[in-house]
Amino acid sequence: MVENLRYKSVFDIIGPVMVGPSSSHTAGAARIGKIVRSIFGDLPDQLEIHLYESFAKTYRGHGTDVAIVAGVLGMDPDDPELPNSAKLAYEAGMEVSYVLHLDEQTDFPNTARLVCHKGHKTMAITGVSLGGGLIKVTELNGFEVSIFMGMPTFITVQRDVPGVISKVTTILRENEINIAQMNVTRTAKGDKSIMIIEVDTTQNVDAASEDMKKIPELYDATFFM
Repeated sequence: MVENLRYKSVFDIIGPVMVGPSSSHTAGAARIGKIVRSIFGDLPDQLEIHLYESFAKTYRGHGTDVAIVAGVLGMDPDDPELPNSAKLAYEAGMEVSYVLHLDEQTDFPNTARLVCHKGHKTMAITGVSLGGGLIKVTELNGFEVSIFMGMPTFITVQRDVPGVISKVTTILRENEINIAQMNVTRTAKGDKSIMIIEVDTTQNVDAASEDMKKIPELYDATFFM
Protein backbone atom coordinates (compact mmCIF):
# COMPACT_ATOMS: atom_id res chain seq x y z
CA MET A 1 0.00 0.00 0.00
CA VAL A 2 2.81 2.39 0.87
CA GLU A 3 4.50 1.71 -2.45
CA ASN A 4 1.41 2.99 -4.29
CA LEU A 5 1.57 6.26 -2.39
CA ARG A 6 5.10 7.03 -3.45
CA TYR A 7 4.04 8.18 -6.92
CA LYS A 8 1.07 10.53 -6.89
CA SER A 9 1.31 11.92 -10.41
CA VAL A 10 3.36 11.99 -13.59
CA PHE A 11 5.35 14.86 -12.06
CA ASP A 12 6.62 12.56 -9.31
CA ILE A 13 7.92 10.19 -11.99
CA ILE A 14 9.55 12.96 -14.06
CA GLY A 15 11.16 14.45 -10.97
CA PRO A 16 10.55 17.17 -8.37
CA VAL A 17 10.52 20.90 -8.89
CA MET A 18 13.70 21.94 -7.14
CA VAL A 19 16.81 24.04 -6.88
CA GLY A 20 19.44 21.67 -8.38
CA PRO A 21 21.66 20.04 -9.19
CA SER A 22 20.46 16.58 -8.09
CA SER A 23 17.05 15.14 -7.24
CA SER A 24 18.66 12.56 -4.95
CA HIS A 25 21.37 14.68 -3.36
CA THR A 26 19.60 18.04 -3.30
CA ALA A 27 15.80 17.64 -3.44
CA GLY A 28 15.85 14.40 -1.46
CA ALA A 29 18.23 15.89 1.09
CA ALA A 30 15.98 18.94 1.55
CA ARG A 31 13.00 16.68 2.12
CA ILE A 32 14.92 14.65 4.70
CA GLY A 33 15.71 17.87 6.54
CA LYS A 34 12.11 19.03 6.39
CA ILE A 35 10.62 15.80 7.72
CA VAL A 36 13.22 15.79 10.53
CA ARG A 37 12.13 19.32 11.48
CA SER A 38 8.50 18.19 11.42
CA ILE A 39 9.15 15.16 13.63
CA PHE A 40 11.41 17.09 16.04
CA GLY A 41 8.82 19.85 16.26
CA ASP A 42 11.24 22.75 16.84
CA LEU A 43 14.16 24.51 15.23
CA PRO A 44 17.18 22.87 16.86
CA ASP A 45 19.77 24.93 18.71
CA GLN A 46 22.38 22.44 17.48
CA LEU A 47 22.19 20.19 14.45
CA GLU A 48 24.67 17.38 13.80
CA ILE A 49 24.51 16.06 10.25
CA HIS A 50 26.09 12.63 9.74
CA LEU A 51 26.54 11.73 6.06
CA TYR A 52 27.25 8.28 4.65
CA GLU A 53 28.54 6.80 1.39
CA SER A 54 27.69 8.93 -1.67
CA PHE A 55 26.15 11.68 0.50
CA ALA A 56 29.48 11.93 2.31
CA LYS A 57 31.57 11.85 -0.86
CA THR A 58 29.73 14.52 -2.86
CA TYR A 59 27.84 16.52 -0.24
CA ARG A 60 29.22 19.96 -1.13
CA GLY A 61 29.38 19.48 -4.87
CA HIS A 62 25.73 18.42 -5.06
CA GLY A 63 24.47 20.82 -2.42
CA THR A 64 23.51 18.12 0.08
CA ASP A 65 24.93 20.16 2.95
CA VAL A 66 22.87 23.29 2.30
CA ALA A 67 19.81 21.27 1.22
CA ILE A 68 19.53 19.40 4.52
CA VAL A 69 19.93 22.62 6.49
CA ALA A 70 17.31 24.30 4.29
CA GLY A 71 14.87 21.49 5.00
CA VAL A 72 15.41 21.79 8.74
CA LEU A 73 14.70 25.51 8.38
CA GLY A 74 11.37 24.54 6.81
CA MET A 75 12.19 25.20 3.15
CA ASP A 76 10.92 23.19 0.20
CA PRO A 77 13.33 21.81 -2.44
CA ASP A 78 12.36 24.59 -4.87
CA ASP A 79 12.92 27.48 -2.44
CA PRO A 80 15.24 30.01 -4.17
CA GLU A 81 16.85 30.74 -0.77
CA LEU A 82 18.01 27.13 -0.41
CA PRO A 83 21.66 27.90 -1.40
CA ASN A 84 21.78 30.51 1.38
CA SER A 85 20.59 28.14 4.12
CA ALA A 86 23.89 28.12 6.04
CA LYS A 87 23.71 31.88 6.45
CA LEU A 88 20.02 31.73 7.35
CA ALA A 89 20.69 29.00 9.94
CA TYR A 90 23.37 31.14 11.55
CA GLU A 91 21.00 34.11 11.68
CA ALA A 92 18.32 31.88 13.23
CA GLY A 93 20.74 30.76 15.96
CA MET A 94 21.14 27.16 14.79
CA GLU A 95 24.66 25.76 15.08
CA VAL A 96 25.39 23.18 12.36
CA SER A 97 28.17 20.59 12.24
CA TYR A 98 28.96 17.83 9.75
CA VAL A 99 30.39 14.36 10.35
CA LEU A 100 31.46 12.39 7.25
CA HIS A 101 31.39 8.59 7.40
CA LEU A 102 33.30 7.93 4.19
CA ASP A 103 34.19 4.29 4.89
CA GLU A 104 31.05 3.15 6.68
CA GLN A 105 28.60 1.16 4.57
CA THR A 106 24.84 1.54 4.90
CA ASP A 107 21.82 -0.17 3.36
CA PHE A 108 21.21 2.92 1.19
CA PRO A 109 24.00 4.93 -0.47
CA ASN A 110 22.30 8.29 0.15
CA THR A 111 21.93 8.21 3.92
CA ALA A 112 21.90 11.03 6.46
CA ARG A 113 21.51 10.81 10.23
CA LEU A 114 20.47 14.06 11.87
CA VAL A 115 20.90 14.61 15.60
CA CYS A 116 18.84 17.56 16.85
CA HIS A 117 19.41 19.28 20.18
CA LYS A 118 17.27 21.93 21.85
CA GLY A 119 17.66 22.45 25.59
CA HIS A 120 17.21 19.05 27.22
CA LYS A 121 15.48 17.64 24.12
CA THR A 122 17.53 15.43 21.78
CA MET A 123 16.37 13.36 18.84
CA ALA A 124 18.29 11.28 16.29
CA ILE A 125 16.63 10.54 12.95
CA THR A 126 18.02 8.68 9.93
CA GLY A 127 16.67 9.40 6.46
CA VAL A 128 17.54 8.05 3.04
CA SER A 129 17.07 9.53 -0.42
CA LEU A 130 15.60 6.96 -2.81
CA GLY A 131 15.91 8.97 -6.03
CA GLY A 132 13.63 11.38 -7.81
CA GLY A 133 13.18 13.38 -4.62
CA LEU A 134 11.58 10.44 -2.78
CA ILE A 135 12.74 9.75 0.78
CA LYS A 136 12.19 7.38 3.69
CA VAL A 137 12.90 7.68 7.41
CA THR A 138 14.50 4.44 8.61
CA GLU A 139 15.44 5.16 12.23
CA LEU A 140 14.07 7.31 15.04
CA ASN A 141 15.93 7.46 18.36
CA GLY A 142 17.18 3.90 17.94
CA PHE A 143 13.85 2.53 16.70
CA GLU A 144 13.81 0.94 13.25
CA VAL A 145 10.95 2.59 11.35
CA SER A 146 9.71 3.02 7.80
CA ILE A 147 8.10 6.40 7.19
CA PHE A 148 7.35 7.87 3.76
CA MET A 149 6.10 11.41 3.26
CA GLY A 150 3.05 9.99 1.56
CA MET A 151 0.28 10.43 4.14
CA PRO A 152 -0.51 12.44 7.28
CA THR A 153 1.18 10.58 10.14
CA PHE A 154 1.09 10.41 13.93
CA ILE A 155 4.22 9.30 15.79
CA THR A 156 3.88 8.37 19.45
CA VAL A 157 6.52 7.21 21.93
CA GLN A 158 5.18 5.46 25.02
CA ARG A 159 5.78 2.91 27.76
CA ASP A 160 5.27 -0.62 26.49
CA VAL A 161 2.35 -1.51 28.76
CA PRO A 162 -1.12 -2.94 28.02
CA GLY A 163 -3.86 -0.52 27.03
CA VAL A 164 -1.85 2.30 25.46
CA ILE A 165 -2.62 1.33 21.85
CA SER A 166 -6.31 1.09 22.73
CA LYS A 167 -6.26 4.58 24.29
CA VAL A 168 -4.62 6.10 21.20
CA THR A 169 -6.93 4.39 18.72
CA THR A 170 -9.96 5.38 20.81
CA ILE A 171 -8.91 9.02 20.56
CA LEU A 172 -8.61 8.69 16.79
CA ARG A 173 -12.06 7.09 16.60
CA GLU A 174 -13.62 9.81 18.77
CA ASN A 175 -12.13 12.44 16.45
CA GLU A 176 -13.36 10.55 13.36
CA ILE A 177 -9.84 9.94 12.09
CA ASN A 178 -9.46 6.77 10.05
CA ILE A 179 -6.25 4.72 10.28
CA ALA A 180 -4.77 3.78 6.92
CA GLN A 181 -1.73 1.91 8.25
CA MET A 182 -0.20 1.36 11.68
CA ASN A 183 3.11 -0.05 12.86
CA VAL A 184 4.27 -0.67 16.43
CA THR A 185 7.92 -1.27 17.37
CA ARG A 186 9.50 -1.71 20.79
CA THR A 187 13.03 -1.90 22.14
CA ALA A 188 12.16 -4.60 24.69
CA LYS A 189 9.11 -5.88 26.55
CA GLY A 190 8.01 -3.32 29.13
CA ASP A 191 10.44 -0.68 27.83
CA LYS A 192 9.68 2.05 25.28
CA SER A 193 7.67 1.48 22.13
CA ILE A 194 6.85 3.65 19.16
CA MET A 195 3.73 3.80 17.00
CA ILE A 196 3.69 5.06 13.41
CA ILE A 197 0.07 5.72 12.46
CA GLU A 198 -0.72 6.86 8.92
CA VAL A 199 -4.19 8.39 8.55
CA ASP A 200 -6.25 9.52 5.57
CA THR A 201 -7.35 12.94 6.81
CA THR A 202 -5.97 16.09 8.39
CA GLN A 203 -9.27 17.02 10.06
CA ASN A 204 -9.35 17.12 13.88
CA VAL A 205 -5.66 16.12 14.11
CA ASP A 206 -4.76 19.00 16.44
CA ALA A 207 -7.49 17.99 18.88
CA ALA A 208 -6.41 14.35 18.67
CA SER A 209 -2.77 15.27 19.31
CA GLU A 210 -3.71 17.24 22.42
CA ASP A 211 -5.83 14.37 23.71
CA MET A 212 -2.98 11.91 23.13
CA LYS A 213 -0.59 14.07 25.16
CA LYS A 214 -2.88 13.60 28.17
CA ILE A 215 -2.30 9.83 28.17
CA PRO A 216 0.01 9.22 31.19
CA GLU A 217 1.96 6.44 29.48
CA LEU A 218 2.87 8.58 26.45
CA TYR A 219 6.23 10.33 26.39
CA ASP A 220 5.54 12.21 23.18
CA ALA A 221 2.97 12.52 20.39
CA THR A 222 3.77 14.25 17.10
CA PHE A 223 1.73 14.79 13.96
CA PHE A 224 3.21 15.71 10.59
CA MET A 225 2.11 15.75 6.97
